[in-house]
Amino acid sequence: MTPEHDTSEPDWDTPLSLTITPALLIHALMGTASAVHTGWSSCVDDTLMLSNLVSMDDAAGTYVRLVEQEFVEEDQPETLWHDWTLEVRIGAVLTTGHWQFQSTAHPSEWEWNAREATRAFERACVLIGRRVRPTVAVEEPVPMDPIPRASRH
Repeated sequence: MTPEHDTSEPDWDTPLSLTITPALLIHALMGTASAVHTGWSSCVDDTLMLSNLVSMDDAAGTYVRLVEQEFVEEDQPETLWHDWTLEVRIGAVLTTGHWQFQSTAHPSEWEWNAREATRAFERACVLIGRRVRPTVAVEEPVPMDPIPRASRH
């Protein structure tokens, strides 16, 4: 089927091919990530996961995954880190972006990192023909120390 000899439109199931490299994925999807890398296997520790969203192309073994996790570095045991990790596996190559910050960070930093990682996940899912829709979630209030009442002098 070539455009010069065929007047019909291309079939919607016509295979398309692109050359995609980890550098292009990092540039297009993970530009706001605090760290990026490639690998053959995941750096996510399943025991540290708080949430895990996976979109798969079973026929090709390709997947896109967004993991939320918390961890402590060995050299800083007193600091708890929060991390959203985007993994894009195409063939044997895994391209990974991390949006990491200390768990004691301001709520605006939590919102920004969550939004950036989620947007990257949504865009990456297009690579395997999937759409992502937002949902509503209920979060329980976090217990806080009581705020001292103002006193009059």
